[in-house]
Amino acid sequence: MPDLDSSLKHLEESGARASSSRVDGCNPIWLLDDDAFVLRALGRLLKSAGFSVEKFTHPIVFLSRLKQAVCHVAVLDVRMPIMNGLEVQAYLSENSPETRIIFVSGQDDPAVRQTALDAGAFGFLAKPFEDEVLVQLLHKAVAD
Repeated sequence: MPDLDSSLKHLEESGARASSSRVDGCNPIWLLDDDAFVLRALGRLLKSAGFSVEKFTHPIVFLSRLKQAVCHVAVLDVRMPIMNGLEVQAYLSENSPETRIIFVSGQDDPAVRQTALDAGAFGFLAKPFEDEVLVQLLHKAVAD
């Protein structure tokens, strides 16, 4: 797993920018997906369902945010460059064990699904999924 501080510094020096936006509200849902289109769509869906949202396209920026805020619920993509969703989950499990994690994946690999759930994921959805299924799962995650 990459060192967060050195990776973030490298990103800043290279001019790479990960998008992070926040909608006002307490305890936002943190979204991490390297596909900007999916991230935008998920953000709109959750905002329309009444959730506050923080969006990230880069795992290192996502994890570095833990230095300033607590992540109560995270929606993670499985396949991403630099770090995959399972690596992000491992980091969260160690450094933010209270975070509830819901995975969304374009490839429903049963082994990956089981690994994520065995490691404590709150849920795992294969894309495409019904919007209402994700919204209901998030309501449960926030309530627990």
